[in-house]
Amino acid sequence: MEHSAVVRLYTTTQAPDHESPWQYQSPQKATGSGVVIGEGLVLTGAHVVADATFVQVQKLADPGKYVARVESVCHDADLAVLRVDEAEFMAEVMIPELGDLPALGDPVSVVGYPVGGEEISITEGVVSRIEVQLYAHSQRHLLAITVDAAINHGNSGGPVIKDDKVIGIAFQSLQDAENIGEMVPAPIIRHFLESRSAQREVKLPSVGIHWQNLENLVLRESVGLKRQTGVLVRAIEFGSSAWGALEPGDVLLEIDGHAIANNGTIRYADRYRTSFWVLLGERSIGECLDFRVLRGERVFNVAITLAAARYLVPRRTYDRRPTWFIYGGVVFQVLSADFLRCWEDWTNYGPKEFLNLYFLGRVSEQQQEVVIISQVLADEVNVGYEVMHTEVLKSVNGCAPRDMAHFVGLMDECVGTVELLTSRDSRIVFDAEKTREAGPRILAQYGIPADRSQDLMA
Repeated sequence: MEHSAVVRLYTTTQAPDHESPWQYQSPQKATGSGVVIGEGLVLTGAHVVADATFVQVQKLADPGKYVARVESVCHDADLAVLRVDEAEFMAEVMIPELGDLPALGDPVSVVGYPVGGEEISITEGVVSRIEVQLYAHSQRHLLAITVDAAINHGNSGGPVIKDDKVIGIAFQSLQDAENIGEMVPAPIIRHFLESRSAQREVKLPSVGIHWQNLENLVLRESVGLKRQTGVLVRAIEFGSSAWGALEPGDVLLEIDGHAIANNGTIRYADRYRTSFWVLLGERSIGECLDFRVLRGERVFNVAITLAAARYLVPRRTYDRRPTWFIYGGVVFQVLSADFLRCWEDWTNYGPKEFLNLYFLGRVSEQQQEVVIISQVLADEVNVGYEVMHTEVLKSVNGCAPRDMAHFVGLMDECVGTVELLTSRDSRIVFDAEKTREAGPRILAQYGIPADRSQDLMA
């Protein structure tokens, strides 16, 4: 491949400070790679430009840099498209074609600008694995291709080439292995490019079920599975794609005509056996997904309209500010993966109650977000409450908040005595009138612009 389309990215990013959610962290600078896919359009990784405030693009053997802006992004699939408006950017650029899914053992080239050098880098390898993998940027399980070629910092967002065509975008490396990297494959890239015109942020759908395999013979017999194969639905997230269509105890036999094996895999592209969730990487919100279901002794088909993923504790978010509310110096936030990452090695050292909600909590009609006390800004109205941080809020005057918006509405309506109860049975009692009078003083003392985040202003 002629490499004029491979570019280097210079990014300045500024992420929110989830410990003090009304402010930002210090700006950070980084580099990445990308590939020109159209007139003024550059394809790269979403994590390369996440929370970006300024992006520049530099072509091969060109000392000049061009200002770029994020035109479309899919954080779920770790992909983004940038636009460069300067017409001269396209001079002498040969736009490559987008290829197809490779075969195991196919030779490929990873092209980009890894850190430690100014010139383009090309590493050779072969396709060693094609299956559903965990995407570190989004924590989604999607189809990925493993190659035995080094993908280092700075390579991210660069193209993986086979027969002069782009067959993937480099996006992560395996930390416990040497010279092993992963790329977003062409089918997911193609789906993103076809979907991006309709919206700036493309989200991939989720079915919203928890399932278990049926490899155990006795378990299969107990659900009435004989010659067929499938997986057992354990639970369904409230308000998800499957809510009202599937039930706990259902056995999923087929997905879009693909037989589901007892270990939860299907034969994908008539070549590879991988998780049946592989099909979600090529589907859009609003489309239908067909299942063949065994319920009791009845087998039937059900079409599920796909919706976005729902989590009781939201996974990583980018390009947006956290939700927060301050009352009497007590800072309330929505529990999220971003907040948990305030702890170094958070999966081991984060608050155990929060981790339990992250890994095991489920959305229900009664609770759709977890409101927590993240810290207490010391003031005379909250004396004695300063130790009551990193606790889950359970009720306001006996009413359990459904989500943050519901909680703020309850607080805004409070008069007289306000009693808050936490999951540790801590009690926080305020006088509503005196606390509201203290609000402006506390905000001024700590240099906070408002008592709530912008999304709660309405």
